[in-house]
Amino acid sequence: MSANTLAASTARPSITKQMAKKAAGSSVGAPAQRNQSSRKGKRAWRKNVDLDEVEEGLEELRTEERLTGTALQKKKDEELFQVDVAGDDQIRKTLPKFSERVLTSTKILAQRSAVPAVFSRASASSSSLTTKVEKRKLVTHEDKNKLLRIGKKLRRGPFNAYVDPDQVGEGSAMLELSEAAKKAGTYDVWAEEVPESVPVKAPQSHHPRSLISLAAVPSPHEGQSYNPPLTSHQALLRAANEVEEQKYKGLDELEAMKAKMEQARQIAAAEAAVHVAAGVAPGMTVPEIADQADEEEGEGAEPPPPKKVPERKTKQQRKKAEKLRAEKRALAEKAARKRMLASVDSAKALRKSIARDLATRERLRAQRQAQMQEKLKQGLAGQKIGKHKVPQGEIDVQLGEELSESLRALKPEGNLFRDRFVSMQHRALIEPRAVVTTKKARRKTKEYEKHSYKKFDREY
Repeated sequence: MSANTLAASTARPSITKQMAKKAAGSSVGAPAQRNQSSRKGKRAWRKNVDLDEVEEGLEELRTEERLTGTALQKKKDEELFQVDVAGDDQIRKTLPKFSERVLTSTKILAQRSAVPAVFSRASASSSSLTTKVEKRKLVTHEDKNKLLRIGKKLRRGPFNAYVDPDQVGEGSAMLELSEAAKKAGTYDVWAEEVPESVPVKAPQSHHPRSLISLAAVPSPHEGQSYNPPLTSHQALLRAANEVEEQKYKGLDELEAMKAKMEQARQIAAAEAAVHVAAGVAPGMTVPEIADQADEEEGEGAEPPPPKKVPERKTKQQRKKAEKLRAEKRALAEKAARKRMLASVDSAKALRKSIARDLATRERLRAQRQAQMQEKLKQGLAGQKIGKHKVPQGEIDVQLGEELSESLRALKPEGNLFRDRFVSMQHRALIEPRAVVTTKKARRKTKEYEKHSYKKFDREY
């Protein structure tokens, strides 16, 4: 055996081991790579780069996710560690004892992954489907037919008979069962229809009756007693006087309005009489008649000069005008861009001001609503509900000379039925109504002309 042969035989095992190590590749993910010592260029580098450490690190992360649900690096210290400052003597008793009888298969099956499984489609028992309507809409009729056609499943054709999937669409197989035929026998014509109960939607606003906290029979004023104190009686008299003054004030305003209307009617009648005397219809204006000398002066005056027709612009003038318009457009665009940039810079301040305005409006709205509710607690007296206004109610009071010194000489004042009726209107139990009075029919004198009066030109 020569020296060269011996050297080759001694060097072969080391070369084989090195090639096997390089050809092994990654033990987890990437397949085995070919032996190539050169790493010149991106392709060669990517092909021969060693990814064992990266694959091992990724596999460790996947293992942590399977066991704990997330990577340990993302968890907080409180979830991973716990400081035990006081030991528990019962832990040793509750810990399970080590047993060699536990099978390896049982241990493998007990290791459940914390990562939820991946589903290809939504199941009918999914927690997201809460109503029957959503479950019914899971697979439509068209989707079901399409799936049956793709899977070549048996389908029912005319007369409820099965049709070969390859022959669907040929001849009579094109006619599928209608929805009425499929639901035949499920509807009873003579059965009584059960109306569906539709829930009544509650209004957003509350009824005024629920906000009113007014007593059905209010306590009378202290000044209405048969022997009231002087101060209470004087206060009640002042309140009754104010109510009467308000009534007379309204009557005075009404009388002033009537007088003003009557005065305007008289002025219109006088103007109409003047027009009739002048032979002009009422409301018609007659221009003043100009003198003949003024007309002659107008005829002798020179006529106005004719209007000059604008000449057609030259090409140079049109170009100049177009250039001016382009410059104006450029200036307008520049100004608009400048305003837009300024608005972008002030967007934060604008947003704050809008939020402040909205908060102010909301606060004012809440205040108005609170004031309205506080006013409603006192009843609907004086407010207009519908066509009519809720009456305030009359104040029953007696003058000083009408007061009696004993109950035996007491005179009744007021009307209990009227008080109860007004109290119901104040508490929104009945709507306000106006007193309906029958008006006497006005009879007017009818005027007409006799037939003989029309023949005034004849002599008898």
